[in-house]
Amino acid sequence: MTEFRQQDLTGARFERVSLRGASMRQVDFTGVQIRGSLFQGSRMRGVELVNVDIYGELRNVVVNGVDIAPLVEAELDRRMPERAKMRPDDADGFREAWAVLERLWDGTVARAKTFPEAAMHRGVDDEWSFIQTLRHLNFASNAWVGRMILGNPSPWHPLDLPWDEAEGWDGVPWDREAHPSLDEVLALRRERQAMVGQVIEALTDEQVASDVTRTEPGWPQIENFPLKDCLLIVLNEEWEHRLYAERDLTILEKED
Repeated sequence: MTEFRQQDLTGARFERVSLRGASMRQVDFTGVQIRGSLFQGSRMRGVELVNVDIYGELRNVVVNGVDIAPLVEAELDRRMPERAKMRPDDADGFREAWAVLERLWDGTVARAKTFPEAAMHRGVDDEWSFIQTLRHLNFASNAWVGRMILGNPSPWHPLDLPWDEAEGWDGVPWDREAHPSLDEVLALRRERQAMVGQVIEALTDEQVASDVTRTEPGWPQIENFPLKDCLLIVLNEEWEHRLYAERDLTILEKED
């Protein structure tokens, strides 16, 4: 076991590092940036959380004896009433949710088109650019609908973009530095939206209750996975990444 005592690691960079079971006492996390990390089962005692910004998936997060996850969920639903529609239980609910997403994304894309093309390639706070966000959504649709539901073992386009922390798979594209135009990515985006839309339009309650299996090399590679969860993942990706995009467009607007 490596031990660090009275060490100054200011500015250190950790990538794909396992800290499972690590013990930290009197550690200064001022200004630390943490992305794509797992805190499952972590315990923090005697800590000071001041001016902390956390954005992520919260489940069973107990702060001072209170599980804050349901409180955060309820507040987000209150602020954005249509958010609750992103958790449908039946086919009609999925159709309603997809219609909401298409309408909201139409507005976001229209807003993005008012920016110079160069701004569409600019990331904010080391996050994806607008174009990279669309490329990732194309990847998500191909993965969870094209591959898992429709059964295409390799539905990829060279511009599809997995998440940054993905382990990488043979045959799955991952070119973060590609520089396509907004129109090029939007053309692919419309194809992916049409694919998802057709699946949801024809969806039945029996299908919602069914499972899908994909064992071919690549990703996802899962057996007996609920079809409903495939579609819920797509809805969540579409909802959350639109919020990221709107947030970053606002920042880019102020910078210009």
